[in-house]
Amino acid sequence: MAAMEEQKNRIRELTELLNRAARAYEQEDREIMSNLEYDRLYDELKALEEQTGIVMSDSPTMRAGYEVLSELPKMRHESPMLSLDKTKEVETLKEWLGAKEGLLSWKMDGLTIVLTYRDGKLAQAVTRGNGEVGEIITNNARVFKNIPLSIPFQGELILRGEAVIKYSDFEKINAEIEDIDAKYKNPRNLCSGSVRQLNNELTAKRNVHFFAFTLVKAQAGGTGRGKLQENDADGQMTFGLVTEETAGAGFVTRSEQMKWLQSQGFEIVEGKLVTAENIEETVEWFAGRIEQNDFPSDGLVLTYNDIAYGESLGRTAKFPRHSIAFKWRDELRETTLLDVEWSPSRTGLINPVAVFEPVELEGTSVSRASLHNISIMEGLQLGIGDRVTVYKANMIIPQIADNLTRSGMCPIPDKCPVCGFQTRIREENDTKTLYCVNEECPAKKIKQFAHFVSRDAMNIEGLSEATLEKLIDRRMLTELADLFHLECYREQIVQMEGFGEKSYANLQMSIAKAREVSVGKFVYSLGILNIGLANAKLICRHFGNDLAAVRMAGREELMEIEGIGEVIADSMVSFFAGRENSRIVDDLLKEVHFVQEESTGEKLAGKTFVITGSVEHFANRAELKERIESEGGKVTGSVTAKTTYLINNDNMSNSTKNKKAKELGVAVITEEELLKMLE
Repeated sequence: MAAMEEQKNRIRELTELLNRAARAYEQEDREIMSNLEYDRLYDELKALEEQTGIVMSDSPTMRAGYEVLSELPKMRHESPMLSLDKTKEVETLKEWLGAKEGLLSWKMDGLTIVLTYRDGKLAQAVTRGNGEVGEIITNNARVFKNIPLSIPFQGELILRGEAVIKYSDFEKINAEIEDIDAKYKNPRNLCSGSVRQLNNELTAKRNVHFFAFTLVKAQAGGTGRGKLQENDADGQMTFGLVTEETAGAGFVTRSEQMKWLQSQGFEIVEGKLVTAENIEETVEWFAGRIEQNDFPSDGLVLTYNDIAYGESLGRTAKFPRHSIAFKWRDELRETTLLDVEWSPSRTGLINPVAVFEPVELEGTSVSRASLHNISIMEGLQLGIGDRVTVYKANMIIPQIADNLTRSGMCPIPDKCPVCGFQTRIREENDTKTLYCVNEECPAKKIKQFAHFVSRDAMNIEGLSEATLEKLIDRRMLTELADLFHLECYREQIVQMEGFGEKSYANLQMSIAKAREVSVGKFVYSLGILNIGLANAKLICRHFGNDLAAVRMAGREELMEIEGIGEVIADSMVSFFAGRENSRIVDDLLKEVHFVQEESTGEKLAGKTFVITGSVEHFANRAELKERIESEGGKVTGSVTAKTTYLINNDNMSNSTKNKKAKELGVAVITEEELLKMLE
């Protein structure tokens, strides 16, 4: 009985831990454990469930996904999108395939998308979501690099595929991001964010590619060119196209389906026909291609080529039986941990990096791996000199798999490696991270300057964080006002890498333009804690755009402004009370001239708006917000009893904000209705 109770407790523990890890990875784009560790714990849970017969209601072995959290409109899939059962053994693939022929293809590591075409035109694109409900991303899919907007087939066509960002594009995008905290951890996270953007201009810049892997349905319209043949009652990837040329036969095999999709203009996931006799060498062929691939993959998928046979097998509660996933058996190497380096970022976050004796992994020498955060280090109980196992996640990214000796935690530095000041451990969402608390830390100083020159602040172009770092290191910049006197260093700047006479001239023009600024943008540019652009403008407008009055305002006076609470008021008072901050502002006032914010009127004065969903008549939500504020309106982030209008072009959406607006009796309007108010 005691053993049984212990197993039940372990099942509950693993269920909670794996769900937490999946939520962090899928919803919050962060990692609290390695892929290898997740798979190990998942397999342990599955074995315990089979052994005891106990499966918790929220077990990850029974769930296909998690609820989507974005503000994109949602829709329910006609049939559930199930995940696949998996194995790491080639022998299991052989046994599973038996005497049948299979189609073996890449398991791409991106975001699964369902596309619907009607009468030859792309009509709808929906993410997998949680398997039951997905997000509508049609507007974004139209700007994927390789999706055909028109196809020859007339009628209704539904297919599934994977949206991915190639490694080459991933590296280019990350290379342009100077702040280490802002860099994307992997192509999948970048792809997820790119596909689910509310403004498809950004999606277009990310070079998202789509690779088809399943034909779901092909039903010809009234042209007489074909009819629909259903191969299975539950609608799971079951439809074959019956043309006049193949009357009555339809698609018999998956490989035929894929060739037909290719003929319609789709790029398809690469696959090879296999039998039990040649599957082992085919798996090796795929493995040999990984290093050369420009797209991320985390394994292979084996599907019965005979459609009717595969569908006749039905499905379990979680898995269809016509396919199985093969995950690479990670190549593990044992080595010795030599050190943990602490790499400071420009936001104050200090990242741990494991340094170990070099080992050969997947054909390359590896000696470093990110540990991500203190929580992962604690879980591994790392100590210098410990014997650790390392691997490459998806055969690409070095990771620590396990610590064999577990001598204890490596010391966490109490001093910042850049400035030598005190560090502090912060804990958010069950994850511990290390920060430098010195506001004058050079790493943080770069962030202060970067914020000041950003587009929504002073909008000084030509000063990336890398350039600012060079100027700070060479003592050309010590405080913000120095930005307006870079002409003193003209000779040095034009000699800097990436600069020249033209770049220098453009920079000086941008600095000259920045000398004329609105009071609201100026206050925002100071980087006051908790003060965004909207709040800065709101406060300044309340005081008639008189900066002197803003600087002298007391806590109670600020809190009288609708929408300004204790936190914001305290931040404002505390900032302007600081002697050093006052000196910085005084020096800046010698360099700038205040101009009135452009305003077209007060048509929205006294009205409070919340914006949700995608926009159609503006470049993005920021532009819509700026227009509302220019007309005297106010934009907040959440719907309350004080909200006048919720702007949502899909006013029938079941989003949280729409539901809240209906509960409170807040009117839901579209952009067009707002524009009519402004006419």
